[in-house]
Amino acid sequence: MELLKKLSEASGIPGHEEEIRRIIREELESVVDEIHTDTLGNIIAHKKGEGPKVVVAAHMDEIGFLVSYIDEKTGFLRVEPLGGFDPRTLIAQRVRVHTKSGVLLGAIGVKPVHILPEEERKKIPQVKELFVDVGLPADKAKELVSIGDMVTLHQEFAEMGELVSGKSLDDRVGVYVGIEALRKLGEHRADIHFVGTVQEEVGLRGARTSAFAIAPEIGVALDVTVACDIPDVKPQERVTEVGKGVAIKLKDSASISHPKLVRFLIDLAEEEGIPYQLEILPRGGTDAGGIQLAREGAAVVTLSIPTRYVHTAVEAAHKNDIQAAVDLLAAFLERCHEVDLRL
Repeated sequence: MELLKKLSEASGIPGHEEEIRRIIREELESVVDEIHTDTLGNIIAHKKGEGPKVVVAAHMDEIGFLVSYIDEKTGFLRVEPLGGFDPRTLIAQRVRVHTKSGVLLGAIGVKPVHILPEEERKKIPQVKELFVDVGLPADKAKELVSIGDMVTLHQEFAEMGELVSGKSLDDRVGVYVGIEALRKLGEHRADIHFVGTVQEEVGLRGARTSAFAIAPEIGVALDVTVACDIPDVKPQERVTEVGKGVAIKLKDSASISHPKLVRFLIDLAEEEGIPYQLEILPRGGTDAGGIQLAREGAAVVTLSIPTRYVHTAVEAAHKNDIQAAVDLLAAFLERCHEVDLRL
């Protein structure tokens, strides 16, 4: 899983996706007919066909921070989040501060429990209370770090039993699935545009602009979804389970999947023997929500990779589910010209 490791460990918060964009270009330049980057920063790889016009979107950005303040006396950094964080998962994490002269390793700190009053011990710290310690005196920290520098979680990608685990599988695993499906793709009629989108974590921005330019008839978002198959979660609240196959999304907060696309994907998965599960996500959304509203509208669906511990540094997905997503996407792109989208 060398490519997925490279993608996971790469750094790119919303608006700073250049490292991931470079990897996508390197991997797909010899696979597609043309590839370019638009003004917002989306990378669009085009594999020509007579139609229908299809956008496959996977977002390149990960949740992270910008340096918002450097303490003049201590050199500790305060940070502004880009994307949604659960502060409980940040305490005692290492981070990478990306400065103009290189990367600094830092640690997220809070007041030690030993000095907290009893009432404060029961509270969960807010992100604004956290700070980053880069281990330097104030004058050196101010010399090296600038307001607006990117801060990302620091975590190595690892294989963990039947799972893979690391930071930013949301949504580098979707990027991986898109790349591998294009490599696997056989004969097709569809006019395929694979888009590595920017700024999904702050409002599906890259999906909206790229889909407006391309004007697709069909949109497929590739993203993770929560797998709550963990202790003390009721079966009806699990959303998905790892190891049970790629998830075909029915709805989330941003989009309702086109019923004809859902039915086609189910029939295709069963015909090809690809393991799948159906997904209803009560909260959260994917690039499908941006694509769906482009111009006069598009028929959209999301293929999701069930993932435990989403928006943490130890996101975990099953290898078989990832492969199922690759297989189903490739089969869909080969045959999506058969779908009758009329309702």
